[in-house]
Amino acid sequence: MTETKPADWSRRLTNYRRPSLGRSIFELALTGSALAALWGLGWAAFHLGFWWAALLLSLPAAVFLVRLFMIQHDCGHGSFFEAKAANDWTGRVIGLFTLTPYDYWRRTHAMHHATSGNLDRRGLGVIEMLTVEEYLALSPLRRLGYRLYRNPAVMFGLGPTFVFFLQQRLPIGMMKEGWRPWVSTLGNSVLVAVGIGLMMWLLGVVPVILVNFATMVIAATIGVWLFFVQHQYEGVSWFRNKDWKRDQAALQGSSHYDLPQPLRWLTANIGIHHVHHLSSRIPFYRLPQVLKDHPELHDVSRISLWDSFRNARLALWDEAAQRLVSFRDIRHLPRAT
Repeated sequence: MTETKPADWSRRLTNYRRPSLGRSIFELALTGSALAALWGLGWAAFHLGFWWAALLLSLPAAVFLVRLFMIQHDCGHGSFFEAKAANDWTGRVIGLFTLTPYDYWRRTHAMHHATSGNLDRRGLGVIEMLTVEEYLALSPLRRLGYRLYRNPAVMFGLGPTFVFFLQQRLPIGMMKEGWRPWVSTLGNSVLVAVGIGLMMWLLGVVPVILVNFATMVIAATIGVWLFFVQHQYEGVSWFRNKDWKRDQAALQGSSHYDLPQPLRWLTANIGIHHVHHLSSRIPFYRLPQVLKDHPELHDVSRISLWDSFRNARLALWDEAAQRLVSFRDIRHLPRAT
């Protein structure tokens, strides 16, 4: 990782923050129509007797559903359109396809941006991570629970399905914060249920499960994986509250997931995550221009596609060594004995 000194990036990146109405509409129309076309082909394939083709089509459909979520993500930051109402209503409608209650998610995600990389302010909107000391202080049963939670089969298998299909049906963490989180989560759930019921009535139960359910499960897994590698990677930095600085945490606590094309395009440049945390109001389609104009940012916290697979084993923050470690690593630490 190339080191760079945090600067006044908020000021330096101001010119990239203004969205283009034409470009935003184009990206939304292209992504939405591609998803609709793939679903339509999947349903048609099933009714023609090619159930295996319908199932295969759920994979590219899932990728475009992830891309649609990234547009919802930009709406949540107020960066996709200039008008707040356009961002909010676009985000709410997309949430019916991504199973993500927009207003509730936007608030938890704002908390993530405000506390990312801060060991003393871990909370909503993040993947749970313990320090080595916190883990060793747990009872054997709770250690087992954390190990199961961080197991790749749970983290990237059962976990994504649980989060999108079950956890986001209620305003977890905000149940006592008024009616808005409840309206967001329950409203999303009711409309999603109505939509699924209509599709099953028109198309049949089996094709909807085979095409749409499979699409959502795959998309959820991809989404959780992307979120994981954005903040859990070799070389990441975490800070105690007294040492935490926003720009420093963005550069050293968020990765540049340098994906090859067309994966970078398909994931809406979300891999340029360190720049996104520097200035979350930059539309995703302007992020590559930031790297082009500021080449000093290219190698900061950079990880490749191959590098990212090795990060799945990382599960604990070792404050003494200032690095992420695996469960196997702590067996060799003196304090573990």
